[in-house]
Amino acid sequence: MDWNQEIKLSDVLRRPKRKERRPAGTTRPSSPKRKRSRKQEVVGLKIGASQIAASRVVNNGEAKLVQLARVPLEPGVVVGGEVRDVPALATALDAFFRQHKLPRRNIRLGLGTNRIGVRALDIDGIDDERQLANVVRYRAHEALSIPLDQAVLDFHVVSETVDESGNVSRRVLLAAAYKDPIDHYVEACRAAKLELAGIDVEAFALLRALVPWRGELEVEPVAASVVLSIGHDRSTLAISDGMVCDFMRVLDWGGAKLEAAIARELGFTPAEAGNLLFQLDLRANGSHGDDPRLARARAAITRELQTLARELIASLQFYQGEPGSLAISEVLVTGGTTNLPGLAEELERLTRVPFRIADPLARVEVTNGLAEREDLASMAVAIGLGVER
Repeated sequence: MDWNQEIKLSDVLRRPKRKERRPAGTTRPSSPKRKRSRKQEVVGLKIGASQIAASRVVNNGEAKLVQLARVPLEPGVVVGGEVRDVPALATALDAFFRQHKLPRRNIRLGLGTNRIGVRALDIDGIDDERQLANVVRYRAHEALSIPLDQAVLDFHVVSETVDESGNVSRRVLLAAAYKDPIDHYVEACRAAKLELAGIDVEAFALLRALVPWRGELEVEPVAASVVLSIGHDRSTLAISDGMVCDFMRVLDWGGAKLEAAIARELGFTPAEAGNLLFQLDLRANGSHGDDPRLARARAAITRELQTLARELIASLQFYQGEPGSLAISEVLVTGGTTNLPGLAEELERLTRVPFRIADPLARVEVTNGLAEREDLASMAVAIGLGVER
């Protein structure tokens, strides 16, 4: 369950494979990069408030992206990362997979709500795998705010150290989510005749898609990898040390807030505001000609971006207050809203942290002219869901 492995949330804890003993004082990451003996094709499925997106990735040592697809989703079907209308979602998924001829097996679904908890735990002196699972479940009660009778849990051993006396110390990454929202997604997928191989945390998928794993670097990272994906009605912030996702937060802020700000300022309908949004330019030298509406709209969304900036600053400060946190050198930002010229520069001005538009194809090989698509920024989570490391 480091971000280079999907989390397979299930009703029973998945027991990790027994690890060989390492020399005293050494640490081994749980997910070394290795060549696979056969190809494994994964369909990454991202269901958002405004769209369904999917990637088809062939993982054979390297990840090869062979297909991308996305369609709009009717408003109200999914809200805040949770399904509100299961039959409508099932119908939409069935039509989507049929239209784009996507495989209906080995699908990895992304989960991104503020009702997911991720924590790192250090557990000493437990050698038996079944006993480890019991200890993790007990510690989950203390570490997470989700009631265990309502939760779905999973964990992954990130590293293991054995001292000179033979005592084992393990670092475990634990994730928990409320069961009901997951059940609704599973019900919709089953009704659409989709076979889920796993349900992953969207923050992990973002990291897989956009940043290198520590094992691929020649030197230890001195700064954290920070990724922000701005969705339609919510945004996901993920921070990693290159091995595990140390911090994640789902913000109740998305690009729709900018459309709403324009609509309020100019008395527009949401559709009119959406059409106007990407005519704007937030860069200091951006020009809006003689149209006073554009200047007013720009001022409105600049004010709205201050809300996002405050949330980001608070989250970054919280992370840096944690023991072992790394410096922050930049934030990689993705999502369809990044098509707004000057967005990264404005967020940098407001937060005083460097922002850079991410490349959603940074970690995959690409075929079939997919690199030429203009909607790649909206596909980063879907791509990461299809990638295995």
